[in-house]
Amino acid sequence: MPNFAYRGRDAGGQLQEGILEGVDAAVIADNLLARGIVPIDISETQKAPARKTSSGWFKPKVRHVDILLFSRQLHTLLKAGVPIMRALTGLQESAINPAMKDVIRDVRESLESGRELSVSFARHPEVFSQFYVSMVRVGEATGMLEEVFLRLFEHLEFERFMREQVKTALRYPMFVVAAMLIAIVIINLFVIPAFAKVFKGFGAELPLMTRILLETSEFFVNYWPWMLAIVVGAVFAFRAWVATPAGRYQWEGIALRIPIAGKIVHKAALARFSRSFALGMRSGVPVMQALSNSAQTVDNSFIGQKIDAMRESVERGESVLRAGISARIFTPVVLQMVAVGEESGALDDMMEEVGQMYQREVEYELKTLGAQIEPILIVSLGVLVLILALGVFLPMWDLGKVALKR
Repeated sequence: MPNFAYRGRDAGGQLQEGILEGVDAAVIADNLLARGIVPIDISETQKAPARKTSSGWFKPKVRHVDILLFSRQLHTLLKAGVPIMRALTGLQESAINPAMKDVIRDVRESLESGRELSVSFARHPEVFSQFYVSMVRVGEATGMLEEVFLRLFEHLEFERFMREQVKTALRYPMFVVAAMLIAIVIINLFVIPAFAKVFKGFGAELPLMTRILLETSEFFVNYWPWMLAIVVGAVFAFRAWVATPAGRYQWEGIALRIPIAGKIVHKAALARFSRSFALGMRSGVPVMQALSNSAQTVDNSFIGQKIDAMRESVERGESVLRAGISARIFTPVVLQMVAVGEESGALDDMMEEVGQMYQREVEYELKTLGAQIEPILIVSLGVLVLILALGVFLPMWDLGKVALKR
């Protein structure tokens, strides 16, 4: 879309200049008049319009909760009959996050230039996902835009709930594991070396467990800078590997096989897929597009590629049931529900039920996650204490027996 440089006078007679995008000069003139600016000169230019951005060293980002509130508020305003331009203007003025304010401003200006709402959202892929944009496009085509924003709000609320539940469930185990690692480092660097000086004065052969502890501690003391460098390098290498499409696919496939956590990740991804697929179907999205959009909401590239394979199977003429069987990511109960949904013509209702079922299972798994991990942590702590006790106290026990014999 071409850019136009304009000059005009506002209501106070002040000269206003700038650059806007539009189909032609007439559209730009209409936009300026709507802003209360009387155009003096409008000419096409190759320069791009300057976007207002938040200043500062640390620029704020648009958060998940910002999109959540934006969707809910936009639904409420549209349902009340407020025109979309006035609704966006009000949301821009009331936005607390400067980054979100900038995004809404750009969307509003894009609409003023003659673009569709979905196209305006698509200009910000870092804020509005392809699934979000596709749903808005369907709402524009069907005239159900306010209903679509309500469903998007419910979907985003579900996503937020899942993430918060996972963070809450993993907080305690991660704290315990971190504490154990810190304790191991402190013991090897400071505690055992103090005992090593005492043990050397015994002048006798030390037990095997004690020798292992002393050698391990000596290795920590002599090579801890190299160990730290290796750990930091491994973290950066892992992040670089996961950042690649192939690495992310392989890692997220491995994550599904991790004991305890793997099944939670699997069920959470399928809950997202089922809810988003049902949402797309209810909004009138074709099956192939609904599958394609849903594959981007699962937050797992391994399962996402399985769903893309389902879409390809459906495009070849297979049913959703047969495509689901070939994907090998659903349980027999879920496949049976899909079969009933296809036979009854209520696939969206069945997929909604599947999503709710997976959600309940994930909630149960997360509530019992601490109880499942706690025995592992207790055993690990017990083994650590046993090794330290045997390594430290066995030499003292042997020294006591020698003293008693004398």
